[in-house]
Amino acid sequence: MKAPPILESFPKVCDWLTFTNTGEVLVLTGRVELGQGNLTGLVQITAEELDFPLDRVVVKEARTDESPNEGFTSGSLSISQGGMALRLAASAARNLLLEAAAKTLQCPQDQITIKDARIFNFHTGEFAEIHSVIPIVDWKSSILNYAKPKSSKDRSVAGNSLPRIDLPSRIGTSSFVHDMQIDGIMYGRILHPPCYGSKLISLDIEGLRKRKGVKDVMRDGDIVGVISASFHHLDLALTWAAREAVWETPEFKEDRNLTRFIKNSEEPITEVFERGAFDNTIGTRVTHEIYKPFLCHGSIGPSAAVALYQNEVLKVWSHAQGPFPLRDAIAQVLGLHNHNVIVQHKPGAGCYGHNGADDAAMDASLLANYFKGVPIKVVWSRADEFKNSPMGPAMVTQLSATLSDDGSILGLDVLVNSASHGNRPGRNGSPNLRTAAFLQKPFLPSRSNDIPLENGGGADRNAVPLYDIKNLRVRKRIIHKMPYRTSSMRSLGAFGNVYAIETLMDALASSADQDPFTYRLRHLSDERARAVLEQARELAESSGFFHETPHTSWGLGFAKYKNIAAYCAVIVKIDFAEEMKILEVISTLDAGEVINPDAVINQTEGGIIQAMSWGTLEAVKFDGCQVAVDSWLDYPIAKFSEIPKIKVKLIPRPELPPMGCAEAAQGPTVAAIGNAVFRSIGTHVKELPLTRDAIFNAALTS
Repeated sequence: MKAPPILESFPKVCDWLTFTNTGEVLVLTGRVELGQGNLTGLVQITAEELDFPLDRVVVKEARTDESPNEGFTSGSLSISQGGMALRLAASAARNLLLEAAAKTLQCPQDQITIKDARIFNFHTGEFAEIHSVIPIVDWKSSILNYAKPKSSKDRSVAGNSLPRIDLPSRIGTSSFVHDMQIDGIMYGRILHPPCYGSKLISLDIEGLRKRKGVKDVMRDGDIVGVISASFHHLDLALTWAAREAVWETPEFKEDRNLTRFIKNSEEPITEVFERGAFDNTIGTRVTHEIYKPFLCHGSIGPSAAVALYQNEVLKVWSHAQGPFPLRDAIAQVLGLHNHNVIVQHKPGAGCYGHNGADDAAMDASLLANYFKGVPIKVVWSRADEFKNSPMGPAMVTQLSATLSDDGSILGLDVLVNSASHGNRPGRNGSPNLRTAAFLQKPFLPSRSNDIPLENGGGADRNAVPLYDIKNLRVRKRIIHKMPYRTSSMRSLGAFGNVYAIETLMDALASSADQDPFTYRLRHLSDERARAVLEQARELAESSGFFHETPHTSWGLGFAKYKNIAAYCAVIVKIDFAEEMKILEVISTLDAGEVINPDAVINQTEGGIIQAMSWGTLEAVKFDGCQVAVDSWLDYPIAKFSEIPKIKVKLIPRPELPPMGCAEAAQGPTVAAIGNAVFRSIGTHVKELPLTRDAIFNAALTS
C-alpha cells in the first residue's frame, strides 16, 4: 500500500489517533463532513484496522490546534488520501498495542490479538483491558515503521453499508453553526459592496447607529458592519443601509454576450497536454463547441459563522471546507499570528466547492476583532449568498477532430476558455476573502494561475479524453478580465469539458452510423473503462432503456474523473411529450475499493441530481458587473417532484485502492441528457442549460 503524501508532514501515530482511559479511540482528521458521509467511512477504516467496535471509535471535528492539516476537503480525496493515512495509522496503533501488551502479559505477541477493544489471549482465553496498556505505548512512534494493514480478504467492516454517524446530531440536536449560542452573543452582518471595485460614496453612519436595536456600527474602508442583540433588528438595519448607501461601481458592458466575450478573449493560451502531432489537414475535420454558464452554489441554507476574540486569541466556528487555509487567510488579513487564530469546523449547509462559508467566517472575524470580547454570529441573507459567494466559472470549450474514412478519430484539438476555478483562501498568495478586498488596507485577489493538470486541473479538468486518440493537443485560456468572482465548484472544469467531449463522441458515432457504446469501445483500451460501459449497457437493456417511442429517447455519458479517480457511466431516458422530462437514470461506477457502498451510491445519486439541475435549469444573470440574483425566483433549481428514478450499480474491486467518487457523475450526467436531446431533435444544444427555449432554438437552427 502506497503511503499518502500527508504522512510526510504528520508521520506519528499521535498525529492521527488518541486513546482515552476508557478504551475509546479518538480520530483526529483534517477532513470535514459536508454532507457526503466521509466521516462514517473514516470510522469504518479505523475500526477495521484496530479491531475496535464501531461505537468505540469517535471522530473529532477538524480543529486547527488539534488536527492534522489536510488542507481542503475537496477533489474526492477524503477516503483515497485521508482515509488511507488513517488506515496506516490505525494499523500501526494496533501493532504498538499488541507489542506493549505482549511485554505486560509476558507472552508471545503471536498469541494475542485485539477483540472488542480488549487484548485477547487466544491461547489461554484471557482478556486484558486496552486502557491498561495505553499508557506504556510510545504514541510518537512512526506510522510507517509499524503499519501492516489488513489484506482485502481479511476486512469485514470496510465494504459494508453503515448508517451515517453524523445524522443523529444533525436531526436531533442543534448541531449547526447557525444554531450556536454563547453567553452574550450578538448578531452581526456586513453591508457588502455590489461588486469588486465598488467604492462607498456616502452612507449616514450615525443614522444607521441610531436604528432600532442596533448595538454598534464599524467602518473600515468601504466596509460597514453592524451588530445587534436581535437578528430581526439587524436585518431591518441592513435593509435600510442597503437602500441608503450610494456606491460607485465599475462598468462592464459585456454581460449581455458572455459567450462571445469568453470565446474571443485575447488573453494568453497555455498548452497543458500533447500526445503525437495534431494536424487538422489530415482526414475529415469536425468542429464542436459548447458553452457552460456561470453557476451559483445554491446551498439551501445560507453561509454562517461565529467568532470570538478573547485573551489575544480569535476563535472561529465555520462550515468551510478548509479550516487550516481559512485560519491562515484570516490571520493574514487581521495581522495575527496563525497560532492566535483557531478555526473549528462546525456543520452548516452542505457545500461542494468554494461557497460563501469562508467569507461569512471573515465577516464574523472582522466584527469580532473590532468588538473584542463579544461573540459575533453572522448569518448571510439569501441575497448575500447569491450575490457575494464565488460562482462556478463560465466556459467555452472548443473541439476540433480529424477522422479517418471509417470514422475513427485520428486527432483531437481541445481549447478550453474559462474564468479561473482556483481562488480558494490562500491560493496564489491571496486571502481570497471578499470583505478583505474592501478594507482601508485592502487584500485584493491575486491573478489566478488556475489549478495545474497534475493536481487534477481546473479549467482543463477532464479536457484530456480517456479515449485512445493518437494525436491529441489540449490547451486552456484563463480569462481574468471579468468582474465576476469565481472559484471551485463541484467537478470544476469537468462538467463543461465532459459535456463537450461526450456530445462530440455521440455526434461522431452518428456520422459513422454506429451506436454510442460501440463507437466509444472502439476507442477504449482501458479494461476498467470498458467494463463500466458494458455493464451500463447491460443494465440499460434489462431496464428497457433502449425501447424508444416517438416521445422518448435515451443518452449516454462517460468519463473517468480527473483521469485518476472513479470511472462513471450514466444513461438517461427523457420524454418530450410536452416539455423535456427526465424519466429515469442509471449509472455504473468503478471507484476501486468501496468503504461504505451506501455512501458511494448516495454521492453518485446526489451528483446526478445536481448535474440535472445545473444542466437543465441553472444560469446566473448579470446586470453589468453585478450578479442580478436576489432570491430563488431569479435562480431556479430542481424540485423534489422533478427527481427521476435513479439506479446506481457499483463494480466492486476491494483489492484495488479506493478512488474518489463524489464528483464523478456530474459530467457524464449532463452529457447523457444532451445526447438524449440529440437523439430526439437531431442536433446538439451547444449552450447550457438545456431549457425548452434552448432546445427549440437549436432544433430551428440545425
